[in-house]
Amino acid sequence: MRPLSGGGSGFIIAPDGFILTNSHVIHGASRILVSLADGRSFPARPVGDDPATDLAVLRTEAPDLTAAALGDSSSLRVGQLVIAIGNPYGFQATVTTGVVSALGRSLRARSGRLIDDVIQTDAALNPGSSGGPLVDSLGRVVGVNTAMIVPAQGISFAIALNTAAFVVGELIRNGRVRRSYIGLAGQNVVIDRRLVRFHGLTAETGVLVVSIEPDSPARHARLAERDVIVGFAGQPVAGIDDLHKKLTGERVGAATDLVVLRGREKVSLTMVPAEAASEGR
Repeated sequence: MRPLSGGGSGFIIAPDGFILTNSHVIHGASRILVSLADGRSFPARPVGDDPATDLAVLRTEAPDLTAAALGDSSSLRVGQLVIAIGNPYGFQATVTTGVVSALGRSLRARSGRLIDDVIQTDAALNPGSSGGPLVDSLGRVVGVNTAMIVPAQGISFAIALNTAAFVVGELIRNGRVRRSYIGLAGQNVVIDRRLVRFHGLTAETGVLVVSIEPDSPARHARLAERDVIVGFAGQPVAGIDDLHKKLTGERVGAATDLVVLRGREKVSLTMVPAEAASEGR
């Protein structure tokens, strides 16, 4: 049986060999080979992988590398010209142009978490473009091309470089991005308006606790099935995605206030989130 192979794109972010690409480009790979624009090829190894943002960092020992110029994605404006560079269908260094169609989009990663601050563009992407740079008219990288909608035309997405910069730092330092975990399954639910008014809630939705894992932070905090989570760390919780955003690495091991509706009563609990298991390789 012949081994399977695949391809994708990436770009050099530091002259000592660090390369940024998409997590799904390298997922499951037993061997990674990097082909450079000058025709040279070198093996690379994964430094860190974060499926929750679909980003990964590789490193190669190739000499004489030139890093891409990095820009500031927060300076982007709708209508601005952008250029996507990649290797669609194996055609190396293919360039497509477009404009920024929208900013601040959310895109769901394969892990189920939302990737925030995603750039929508009409620069054409095709299989193999994933992981390549999205650059502005001055050649500065402002995003990482990550997805397209099939069979829609002119709808492509890139992870904002400022988001990627944080993830890259974590992956290079720790090999992963730390996130906290509380150990429950939940679903979004609409709260009775009378309870919203009575308890002075700022959102009319919350997270209904469907099940709780044994020996989890949620179990230790005496959270119960059918509770509705409406507050975490002093902030309102309007749904599962909202709760995910608050489960940052800084919460690991820190006592955190949790507010739930238990029947018609509002109950305050104290929870100590644990570190989530790595979603990477």
